[in-house]
Amino acid sequence: MDFDRLVTVMRHLALEAGAKIMEIYEADDFEVKSKSDASPVTEADEAADALIGAGLREAFPDVLVVTEEQAGTHTESAEAFLIVDPLDGTKEFINRRGDFTVNIAYVENGVPLRGVVYAPAKQRLFYTLASGQSVEEKGTLGFGEPGEQVPLHVSEPDNTALMVVASKSHRDAATDAYIGLYDVADMKSAGSSLKFCLVATGEADIYPRLGRTMEWDTAAGDAVLRGAGGRMVRFDDHTPFTYGKPGYENPFFIACAPDVALKQG
Repeated sequence: MDFDRLVTVMRHLALEAGAKIMEIYEADDFEVKSKSDASPVTEADEAADALIGAGLREAFPDVLVVTEEQAGTHTESAEAFLIVDPLDGTKEFINRRGDFTVNIAYVENGVPLRGVVYAPAKQRLFYTLASGQSVEEKGTLGFGEPGEQVPLHVSEPDNTALMVVASKSHRDAATDAYIGLYDVADMKSAGSSLKFCLVATGEADIYPRLGRTMEWDTAAGDAVLRGAGGRMVRFDDHTPFTYGKPGYENPFFIACAPDVALKQG
């Protein structure tokens, strides 16, 4: 894979999809439907998915593209693939809370090597460079040359005063009980894959997720986190998190800075 070209294409498609999403978000009304699993989907999800899917297939015709909104791709597999969540945080989008993101990642041999996370309502853009280092792009975000690329680095956590980030729409008693095992200085909530990015920037030390997710929900944020020096592990045994699993379903997980002293749940 040509990582220079890959990063350029992913960044451009994320910005383009974000613009389409915001066009629908800022309209007076938009249609909300239910998928077979009862989760919501909007015309913004579908428009962004069509745009990104077509763009990736044109740029990389020999690479499998797996996307949330195209169920037929969920039974396909390959050692290397692109995986897309065109609008992560649909509930945040519907409730006009702004914590939604565009997510595109490239996975090879179970590892998310490159990814982009774009929060268009917040104008925050995170991605891995060709080198693998993660950055947040600052300034006016445009389709031309990138602006200032600020390298991301995870925190050096104080295990007696941890900063925790947890899901805004999917918090439950089990998550709260697990967080209660740690010495917590402060806790914040965030939607979508922004939680990974808050750990990658050092704004949080740990993000535990004890709930159902799919690989398209996590791959891009995980790539950004790893490129900032962070780690992603399974909740049950703290072994490294991998991708390309059957049906692209995830186990529970913990995303964190490497020096967080993990507890057994």
